[in-house]
Amino acid sequence: MIFISILTLIVAKALPSLNNNLSSIYFTRISSIIFIYAGALSFNSLYIQSIGSGIGIYSGLFHVTLVSQLMELFLLIIGSLILIAWPLIKKGISNNNINYSTDYSLIVLFSTLGACLLVSTADLVSMYLSIELQSFGLYVLSTLYRDSESSTSAGLKYFLLGGLSSCLILLGCGLIYAFTGLTNFESIYSLISVSSINYIIQGFSLGLILIIVGFLFKIAAAPLHNWSPDVYDETPTIVTIWLTIMPKISILILLLELHTQIGLIGGLNTLSISTSGYAELLQTITSIKTSNLIQIEHFFSLNLLGLNGSENSIYLLQNILLISSLLSLIIGTVVGLAQTRIKRLLAYSTISHIGFILLALAINTEQSIDSLLFYIIQYSITNLNIFLIIIALSYIINHSISSLSPSDTIEEGKSMNVNNKGNDITDIRYISELKGQFFANPLLSLSLSVCLFSMAGIPPLMGFFSKQFVLYSAVQSGYHFIAFVAILVSVVSASYYLKIIKVLHTENTSTSEITDTVDNLNINKLNDDTLLSNFHSFLISTLTLSILFFILKPSLILNSTQLLSLSLFNF
Repeated sequence: MIFISILTLIVAKALPSLNNNLSSIYFTRISSIIFIYAGALSFNSLYIQSIGSGIGIYSGLFHVTLVSQLMELFLLIIGSLILIAWPLIKKGISNNNINYSTDYSLIVLFSTLGACLLVSTADLVSMYLSIELQSFGLYVLSTLYRDSESSTSAGLKYFLLGGLSSCLILLGCGLIYAFTGLTNFESIYSLISVSSINYIIQGFSLGLILIIVGFLFKIAAAPLHNWSPDVYDETPTIVTIWLTIMPKISILILLLELHTQIGLIGGLNTLSISTSGYAELLQTITSIKTSNLIQIEHFFSLNLLGLNGSENSIYLLQNILLISSLLSLIIGTVVGLAQTRIKRLLAYSTISHIGFILLALAINTEQSIDSLLFYIIQYSITNLNIFLIIIALSYIINHSISSLSPSDTIEEGKSMNVNNKGNDITDIRYISELKGQFFANPLLSLSLSVCLFSMAGIPPLMGFFSKQFVLYSAVQSGYHFIAFVAILVSVVSASYYLKIIKVLHTENTSTSEITDTVDNLNINKLNDDTLLSNFHSFLISTLTLSILFFILKPSLILNSTQLLSLSLFNF
């Protein structure tokens, strides 16, 4: 559906009669309708009886399951909401037609198509093509504003480092094919589960490690996270929404597929490397979660690298996820405390949340997978709402200040982005720019506070339950040490969320008079120069209420995630 729509839009843009008479706003709205219709088709496919065990399509290149279809539906819903509420800026009037900002609908469709293909991929070839299709769309989105030096720099940095991670994924795929002669996931699973040839298992494990590392790089999991704060901070906020939500969902679902299947066949969860350097496939599962002391040893001792001559088993895939989870939790929290730029702070917040998601993924039980899926949904909803509120505040703050002459600005307003062009919107960059917004925009400030409290895990908001489920599954499975670290960093990370809330509710007396004057004299100017749609406001209120009152009706999401987790282990 999306592919056919892309071809149709390309033809429409190629026709001068359509391209000249239709502004970009129509293409954006058409793209959002395409997402909604494609989501309806995905939902309709759930009625197929055999979808529980999975259906192979396109000669086994893709494998449609209950999990892939529901997550594809969720991806399309999120994408349509962002497109509908994506604010548009007037660039001028020519030939009695209003010119809006650069059209990005085709780029978004290409990137989302790659994400939808990635969640149901079942072959190394389709996996690599899907991740590249998704990534190239994100690279172009990062440089959407060519006149912005920071946006161009962020896009180039994202392209170079993203290309490096793609090289790792491609190298891993090549190694797996070289040692197994197979590219289909099911065939590789079957070969590894019955093979006793050491070099085959060794080559497969090395290739899989490279693939996992490449994907961890793309989702900005520590210690491969250094690119994300810079890219998130320098790209426009409307692009940051896509970078923080869309690619992460699809990659995490693919990692879930790989880890769950390998765990079920007794593969890398029971893979050890002897002192001679050869891989051995053990048929009995020995758990590393028997005591806190053993967990600490597996995290920090040389046994993890097999360099001390010990006979201890090395759980390669699980240990990679656990180490990345631990580092993400610590780095995302500690480094986030020193941030003064709001998008850099949210980038480190995302890294911390990735740590919780990877912890649930590494445990690999029915309960942990349930908590993983719920955490992904909660994270996406909350993050989307936060950035939509920041975009709305950017419009209000910048249009209020833009009507002032340079002589009217005050010394304390240096941190604000004064823009006299009237039509251009400068993103909010510093936390200090939010000072006193509660008194000027109480509803938006309260909505942002609710989302930040949810991110911090304050009960009874949705974010509290997502962290509770992950921690409960970790404790139940015996991962006491990393569960303790997760609890500790949750408490510490609450401080930088509270810092934003404190700035919101701190009155800035020196700028309040100017703000009041601008609001009285230019009350209609905001509506004339921007198209902050009513749906944008409606979406913010709806998402805020869903986060706030989740406890009143939690069964819809919880039952769905529990059903998905059971389908992975029972079919």
